[in-house]
Amino acid sequence: MKKLFVLGGLLAVATNSHALVVITVSDGNVLAGNIAGSGVTIDSASINYIGANTQGGVFTGGIASGIGIESGILLTTGDASAAVGPNSSGVTSTTVGTAGDTGLSAQIGGVSTNDANVLEFNFTTSTGDLFFDFVFASDEYNEFLNFNDPFGLFVDGVNYALAPDGQIVSVGSVNCGTTGTDTGPNCSSFNNNTTTNAFNIEYDGFTDVFTASVLGLGAGSHTMKFAIADAGDDSIDSAVFIKAGSFSGVNPTNNVPEPASLALLSLGLLGFSISRKQK
Repeated sequence: MKKLFVLGGLLAVATNSHALVVITVSDGNVLAGNIAGSGVTIDSASINYIGANTQGGVFTGGIASGIGIESGILLTTGDASAAVGPNSSGVTSTTVGTAGDTGLSAQIGGVSTNDANVLEFNFTTSTGDLFFDFVFASDEYNEFLNFNDPFGLFVDGVNYALAPDGQIVSVGSVNCGTTGTDTGPNCSSFNNNTTTNAFNIEYDGFTDVFTASVLGLGAGSHTMKFAIADAGDDSIDSAVFIKAGSFSGVNPTNNVPEPASLALLSLGLLGFSISRKQK
């Protein structure tokens, strides 16, 4: 027998459609519930969130700000509220002082990581497949490409956060060189935010919207782990924006956002729901 697990509570939200709005959240149930979509059931009892109180959050206004995702959740290596634009600093940095993530360190050749922000849980998919949309951003761009802050989407232990050329998503694998306008790996999928036509977010650069797909998972329970961390140090923030409702068993046909009014309503009410089995 299933029952609906609802996290409610009214929340006043700014309604400026031309700016990114971020509300810091450290409740894993709220974060997981925001991204849950059709064809997927998240086991709420398995949800585990690792991070400081201000590292994670929910956001809206992403389309007008230029990131290509209207609303969803935000995981960072620093302070989620610092993502709000305009881009007034090239070295936005919050040292959280927490541990890194061994899974991410392994992805970048064993380099130590710090300030990890992790959301993990068990789930089932009725379709046997899994899809989700995300954007990776960082203030390590464009000067510190060698620090290589990584992001991982681990399904049953395998990282599916991949750039178009198959590299794992990180500062070092998606960029346009040290100027942001030159050449670099997956440069056509990179957006430089240090020019006069800057996007309205704080980070110096970010990727296009990437859609991760995991096909043929099969029946039964599976594990999901979203993780981001600083690499080689504990400074200069990186972040990942994950689209609301896109953690789904249904293949998205495009990245057209939901109407802004609906996004604001869902964010304001925080009526995020997760189905779980009754013990």
